[in-house]
Formats: sequence, C-alpha cells, structure tokens
Amino acid sequence: MNLFDRPIGLRGLGLGVATVALVAACSSAAATPTTAPSTAPSAAPSEAASAAAGETYEVTVATGALGKFLAGEDGKTLYIFKKDSAGKSACSDDCASNWPPFTVTGSDTLKAGDGVTGTLATLTRDDGAMQVTYNGAPLYYFAADKAAGDTNGQGVGGNWFVQAP
Repeated sequence: MNLFDRPIGLRGLGLGVATVALVAACSSAAATPTTAPSTAPSAAPSEAASAAAGETYEVTVATGALGKFLAGEDGKTLYIFKKDSAGKSACSDDCASNWPPFTVTGSDTLKAGDGVTGTLATLTRDDGAMQVTYNGAPLYYFAADKAAGDTNGQGVGGNWFVQAP
C-alpha cells in the first residue's frame, strides 16, 4: 500500500485543510498589490518609498554637470514633465514605467533637506497612488538613471527636465 492508497483519518484531514488554508493565505497576501515604492530604489525608487509605511523621505539638493537639482531616494535625480499641470500628472502606463513617479503612502513623511526651498506635498494619481510634488509639480525618477546623480533624463523628448531647487 503506498501513501496515496491509505485512508486519511480526521487528524490527517484537519492537517490537510490547515495546510491548504495557509497556502491560500500566503498566496493571497503575496498577490495583493500594495502602494509601496514601487520596487527597490535602484530599480524604481517610487516603489520602494511606497513599500515602507510610516517612513520619512528626504528630498535633497544634488550638484552635478547640470548644476543643482533635486534628488530623492538613494540620491536619485528627480524630474518634472512639461506636459503635467499643477497638481495633475499626465504620465501613466508606459510613461510611468520609464518615468516612475516618486510615490509615498499616507503614513509617510516628507522632509525638505538643506537648500530645498520649495513646498513638498502630494497629489493623488489616477491609479490612486500618492505622488510627491514640488511647488505643485509632480516628481519622477528616470528608469535609465542607475546611480545617484545620474541625469540621463535631462531634456528627453523636450519634455523632461531635472527639478531645480
């Protein structure tokens, strides 16, 4: 008699049901989307920001070949999109894949670092995420920027520019 030919008692049935419930709960939790930044900071900084509720995110001033500009998580450059209007993002879907919005959760705190003189706030995106704004302009990262201080997105399509402090 092999394992599959044996009758299952009530004890074995209870263990099987508990196992199925545990697997279902884990699968459900893993599949449930969160509004957490969005990936690790190196891949998509805004996702990382959203992932950790109740954290403080500091916007700093970086200096590079383009002069002074704002930086977010891990010193990654922050950009503005010329097609946005104050308080409204015009970048979604494929655009947001290439230009991940800098997002936070409702319990996160924004902090202006030294030299950041404008107003940091948030707006609610069409997808429900809370995007960080600077003087009303939505802020983004550029997926092709791999290291702190990279400014590969400057001037792309005549629509993307580093955000000056």
